[in-house]
Amino acid sequence: LLGQILDQWFESEPLKATLATDAVIGAMASPHTPGSGYVLLHHVMGELEGRRGAWGYVAGGMGALSQAIASAAAARGAHIFTEKAVCHVLLGKDGRAQGVVLQDGTEVRSKLVLSNASPQITFLELTPQEELPKDFVQRIQQIDTRSPVTKINVAVDRLPSFLAAPNASNGQPLPHHQCSIHLNCENTHLLHQAFTEATNGHPSSRPMIELCIPSALDPGLAPQGCHVVSLFTQYTPSVLAGGRPWDEQARNAYADRVFDCIEAYAPGFKASVIGRDILTPPDLEEIFGLPGGNIFHGGMSLDQLYFARPAPSYSGYRTPVPGLYLCGSGAHPGGGVMGAAGRNAAQVALEDFRCL
Repeated sequence: LLGQILDQWFESEPLKATLATDAVIGAMASPHTPGSGYVLLHHVMGELEGRRGAWGYVAGGMGALSQAIASAAAARGAHIFTEKAVCHVLLGKDGRAQGVVLQDGTEVRSKLVLSNASPQITFLELTPQEELPKDFVQRIQQIDTRSPVTKINVAVDRLPSFLAAPNASNGQPLPHHQCSIHLNCENTHLLHQAFTEATNGHPSSRPMIELCIPSALDPGLAPQGCHVVSLFTQYTPSVLAGGRPWDEQARNAYADRVFDCIEAYAPGFKASVIGRDILTPPDLEEIFGLPGGNIFHGGMSLDQLYFARPAPSYSGYRTPVPGLYLCGSGAHPGGGVMGAAGRNAAQVALEDFRCL
């Protein structure tokens, strides 16, 4: 249990709760859930420019990271096609992947196919089921993809001013504006309570909020004097109690609750909002192809990690279909903006390619 680990090292309840957010981020779990300690380890084990456990912002927004990867690939001769949905993986008579078929019927032939879509999309939608072992399909169907995350992107006409650290008179960002700000994290009991509400189908009455202001570090993201605020919130169930859908009324009611919480820490925040985009778990699934809205393509619980990700005997990026590889967050070592799964899968695919 994460709670036990934190109790061994720290006395301050706010500090323990703040650290605990990285153990439950993106996970339908509480600090008291067995195995939650690993998710914290997963988020602090890396490094940034030699600084262990450090995180950073991407200049130009997260889309700039995709553009950088695309530019590097294009420089090596890659051809990139966008807005071209894949219908299914093309298989030869020998059962080997030979490319993909697009929704418009176009066939794109290749000796190898790497998929960074989720295991569910890759194997349950894009791959002919008769080519997959039944026990493998069953295992993919059983992956826990529950997600507690509702992402809210906000545009504001001024920098939030927090009661605990009021803004400077010149309105310039202060050090805390350039960090991750955790709200409703005064103690781990609050996180557990928020989790419990969601497991019963109710959005948290006092949601866990991780607030970032990327424009405080990268002014080009917003007009002068304005800012963009990223709210990573939980817990929200994928399906509301009674089977109610996440309609506009439910979305706005939850967002209003989140904004009320922020207002208590930073009076005037609600009045500064000039636009917001609310992405509930079903929205994250529909827009980004995240199963259940899960940002990791599947829970980061101990039964879905290491040799069991995405399924036992298939953690090495190869799949039951020769020539088809899984390289996204659903593969080992799991989610996070680090590229480890893609790098490892590429090495395996290159090794096989040399043997063709």
